[in-house]
Amino acid sequence: MALLLVIAGAIVGVGAAAALLAADQVRLLVGGLLALLAFIGVFALFGFAIGAFTTSRRGVRSDLTKTIVDSSREAIVVTEGDGRIAYANEAYVELSGATSPQLIKPAERLFSGAADVSEAIYRLAQAAREGRRASEELRVSGLAAGPAEAIWYRIRVRPVERPSGRSATLWAISDVTRDRERHENVFQELQQAIDYLDHAPVGFLSIEADGAVAHINATLAGWLDHDLASFAPGSLKISDIVAGDGTALLSGVRGTPGEVRTDSFEVDLKRRGGRTLPAQVLHAVAFGSDGSPGPSRTVVLRRGGDATGTGAGGDELRFARFFHATPMAIATVTEGGEVVRHNAAFARLMGGASADAEGRRSILSAVSDRDRDRLRGAIAAAAAGRVDVAPVDATLQGDRNARLFLSVMDEATDEGEAAVIYALETTEQRALEAQFAQAQKMQAVGQLAGGIAHDFNNMLQAIIGYSDLLLANHRPTDPSFPDIMQIKQNATRAAGLVRQLLAFSRRQTLRPRILALGETLADFSNLCRRLIGERIEFDLRHGRDLWPVKADVNQFEQVIMNLVVNARDAMPNGGKLSIRTSNAHAAEIDAVRNKGMPQADHVLIEVEDTGSGIPPDIIEKIFDPFFTTKDVGKGTGLGLSTVYGIVKQTGGFVYADSAVGTGTTFRIYLPRATPEEEAEEAAQTVAPEPPANPRQRQPDLTGQGTVLLVEDEEAVRRFAERALVQRGYRVLTAGSGLEGLEVANAHDGAIDLILSDVVMPEMDGPSMLKELRKSRPDARVVFMSGHAEDAFEKSLDADVKFSFIAKPFTLKDLAEAVKKAIAA
Repeated sequence: MALLLVIAGAIVGVGAAAALLAADQVRLLVGGLLALLAFIGVFALFGFAIGAFTTSRRGVRSDLTKTIVDSSREAIVVTEGDGRIAYANEAYVELSGATSPQLIKPAERLFSGAADVSEAIYRLAQAAREGRRASEELRVSGLAAGPAEAIWYRIRVRPVERPSGRSATLWAISDVTRDRERHENVFQELQQAIDYLDHAPVGFLSIEADGAVAHINATLAGWLDHDLASFAPGSLKISDIVAGDGTALLSGVRGTPGEVRTDSFEVDLKRRGGRTLPAQVLHAVAFGSDGSPGPSRTVVLRRGGDATGTGAGGDELRFARFFHATPMAIATVTEGGEVVRHNAAFARLMGGASADAEGRRSILSAVSDRDRDRLRGAIAAAAAGRVDVAPVDATLQGDRNARLFLSVMDEATDEGEAAVIYALETTEQRALEAQFAQAQKMQAVGQLAGGIAHDFNNMLQAIIGYSDLLLANHRPTDPSFPDIMQIKQNATRAAGLVRQLLAFSRRQTLRPRILALGETLADFSNLCRRLIGERIEFDLRHGRDLWPVKADVNQFEQVIMNLVVNARDAMPNGGKLSIRTSNAHAAEIDAVRNKGMPQADHVLIEVEDTGSGIPPDIIEKIFDPFFTTKDVGKGTGLGLSTVYGIVKQTGGFVYADSAVGTGTTFRIYLPRATPEEEAEEAAQTVAPEPPANPRQRQPDLTGQGTVLLVEDEEAVRRFAERALVQRGYRVLTAGSGLEGLEVANAHDGAIDLILSDVVMPEMDGPSMLKELRKSRPDARVVFMSGHAEDAFEKSLDADVKFSFIAKPFTLKDLAEAVKKAIAA
């Protein structure tokens, strides 16, 4: 304001002077005044440009910033790109010990000494040159203005922006000695606590939710003969240090969200050498907001004067060991089914028992709904004092079974215990019973099917054989030719049904070879797409590095085709069909889910659809022959039974999982081929024959020689005789094995080939061959049968070589087999 008043007064004075002076003098005065003002303006502009003058607001801000920085306890210095110090606060000047501004050293030169200090300063300087933020803590002694003892400093660098645009770096140096000392004191106290816990007279153990041991103290490690120095979190499992079912007491705990539960019980610990160590355990576990158990803290109190429990409390400890070591699950329950006390076997068996809002577990929640009322009634009967309560066979959670025995409590307790439950797991027993019953049923039906198939094959053989004889004498232009073809085609269809019966009864002839399932399914996928149509999505996924399997490729394709057709029929309105393959390692085989399946390497094929699903009351019958849910005339009921028979005869297993309204998944496990089987396959592999020229003449099926034909079915015998005689052979016929021996002994000349049925009255074909080989050791033989080849080859000597032709066969098949066997 004073400056404004002075300027205003000057202007008034100039105006008054102009009024008193002459015109020439006024022009001189005004010109001089304007020159003075111009000079002042130019001088002021240069002053603002070089920073000599500032506004009052900027000056106040600059002074305030400088005051704050100078009063800071943190030493701050700003250096420019060339290392020159642009500013240093008082704390930094004091730290550097400089007596004048010219003697202040940059931080890079101020701190020097040991190698670790120099390395840290170098990293900070490098960050400053690159315009990065960085921080280091280092221990320094012997600074110019510092004490003689070592001091911990935290040094931070960061880039700063300057109005001039030149690069600068701010170094901030703090004394953190007290913080470090406080941290070291806390660490030492923590280390002392850890040392105390490690060498406490009790054992401490921390267990993760998945059963991994996160911590074990030295005392417990010494008891168990483990080396604490080599222990790493997760290197041990709870099953490595707790014997028997005691793991279920520690890992099978259930609770409510937010609950912290502490239980006390006795278990047997396992020493490293295998010996047991009885101990009392205080087990504490906290449950998360979702009710899942978190890491547990366990205190192990060693009971008794030695491992045998003969010291103080030995009787109680021995009883606790017997109680928890027994394979029978034991528990006491209230009249409402709430579990009060239990042993380790019960914790393992009833792991599915859920807890209520107050953390109480009920045995009723561990059994299936259909068995709950019976168990509730049995508990009520035991609570009422009855001693003849019938045992309850119940299905538990996880598809397990158990038999529960109930008895009366001897005396009342404060916890309201009303009954004692003894439980034995019967899962394997029930599975074996069901498997045995199924095997008996399948064996009975298979024997029936095999017998029917044999008789049918003989009849079909006669029909197909005589049809071929008629077709050989009729031209395609003859009126009766189509009728004869219809007879043969329908007989061939009937032969297909018989083959399905043989597949179910596992009496069909298989030609197994080493298969790569990925390539086999890829070749078969086009047919699958044609079978299911365009309304169903098809997805084929191969597992990586699939193991080879040994199976009949034609029969395997029949299995997949039957499953694909069933899946198509289950999705009339469209859906998705998925076929997946993968390796199933022996360790991954679930013996409970896959009943009866050994733990060995298999290749898994899954056929999954999104169809209507199979009801639970039907899924147990789907592999039975002639069982079908389709309408009359739309299915024979042999599709899945054929699948079952082929897979079983191959040595594999087939299971079905289904949910109504969701879909069905068939899982086929085929055993992995052994290296010996692969080597044998490679040795037997020969180069394939070149494809026949379609213009080449039909092969000559005529021949010469004497054939002994032994067949008990007269129609088949007459057909085979006529067919071979027409081809130029001399045929000796017999209706049984004994008659065949008589005919062979009565014939003085050579017999080039024996063509014999397998199953005959009085004497079968293999028995006849054994007798014939005594007088004719070099006789060639071709067996014909409606059963599988391997059904009788075990009854022959290992050195016997024979050929086989399966009934029903055509005239051409018979002629080719005979000519090939004689020429061999």
